[in-house]
Amino acid sequence: MAGGTSKLLFVCAGAVALLAALAPPPASAADDGGFTTFKVYFHDIVGGTSPTAIRIAQAASSNSSSTFFGAVVAIDDPLTTGPTRAAGTEVGRAQGTYTFADQSTVGLLMVMNFVFTAGEHKGSGLSILGRNEVLSDVREMSIVGGSGKFRMARGFVQAHTIDSGATSGETVVEYTVNVKA
Repeated sequence: MAGGTSKLLFVCAGAVALLAALAPPPASAADDGGFTTFKVYFHDIVGGTSPTAIRIAQAASSNSSSTFFGAVVAIDDPLTTGPTRAAGTEVGRAQGTYTFADQSTVGLLMVMNFVFTAGEHKGSGLSILGRNEVLSDVREMSIVGGSGKFRMARGFVQAHTIDSGATSGETVVEYTVNVKA
């Protein structure tokens, strides 16, 4: 029995060593998990002669709702490298829709693509989906796919409003993109 026990211990030790060799190294605090992180600025222009966000549908009660519940907006918004269109370079467009989908606060369902037309990500796109509770300081939405260099992408974006557009008609939102392709 003693010989059988030593063989069993040898086999178990070998299996543990093999599993340890095959296991991925532990992630360090500095490990970014393979994510690419960058910022773009979203310019949602609802007024003036060239709006980039247009209401395309609404419920009869949308205008009397404090949250605009039921309104749907189509967007083709500029994405720039800086918080003002004058100070930043346009690198793409945010194209899609947002729906006012909450009856108690201004909460949007965002369905959009970031389509990159210039810069490092030119020719690529990201598909973004999620809840955007506009009055919160930072909102997080999912990256559910992509194209070009972002094919099979996953990740998240964090949105932070820089300018609500209350006086200018142009809402500016800083998007921090965290993507793994």
